[in-house]
Amino acid sequence: MNPLICAHCGALAETPHVEPRRPVLVCCTCGHRQRFRRLPLWCVTGPSGTGKSTVSRLLVERLDDRFVVMEQDVLWLPGLQDPRGNHRAFRSAWLRMAAMIHQSGRSVVLCGTVVPPEFESLGERSLFSDIHYLALVCEPEVLAARLRARPAWREWSEPRIAETVEFNGWIRASAGDMSPPMSLVDTTHEPVSATVERVCGWLDGSAGEAGAPEEAPALEER
Repeated sequence: MNPLICAHCGALAETPHVEPRRPVLVCCTCGHRQRFRRLPLWCVTGPSGTGKSTVSRLLVERLDDRFVVMEQDVLWLPGLQDPRGNHRAFRSAWLRMAAMIHQSGRSVVLCGTVVPPEFESLGERSLFSDIHYLALVCEPEVLAARLRARPAWREWSEPRIAETVEFNGWIRASAGDMSPPMSLVDTTHEPVSATVERVCGWLDGSAGEAGAPEEAPALEER
């Protein structure tokens, strides 16, 4: 179910219109109202080299009874790599994808680099009750060493490594000031298994704070 296409008249909206208290999707063309599961989204983020991909593989097995764990880079395709608007096309595509998955009743854990301003400013943000962010970070020297050890095909030049280390420092310094604030997990000295446990603990705590999902009562089709 594409939340931007009206199930009644077939009109395509540029951004979804959601009545969050119900919640329902409302067609701006014909006024059709469609019940909608407005669930929270969890983002496990952070710079390259901090362990997101490794952790996400283990989260799939740990969480398969409650969440759908997705790797953000699978949609990093030529048609979505437009850098305009903080990669708006790429970010919007992921929010629409996650919202459709949520209609099955399970929330998405999205693993990949993103910071709150890149999601919170989009029209598709209204499709979710909340978005929670946890960033994996690392001490700069260790992060640089991890990136230098990657295979040559990944093309980690020294300027690119320096840029990533700077981004890592910015996240560490700014996470608490973002809206919403980002939780941090430092992966410098702990094994992957410990990081997985900490991410799962964060998910359990955030899920408890989020409460019951916002799901609309049945509506009459019109």
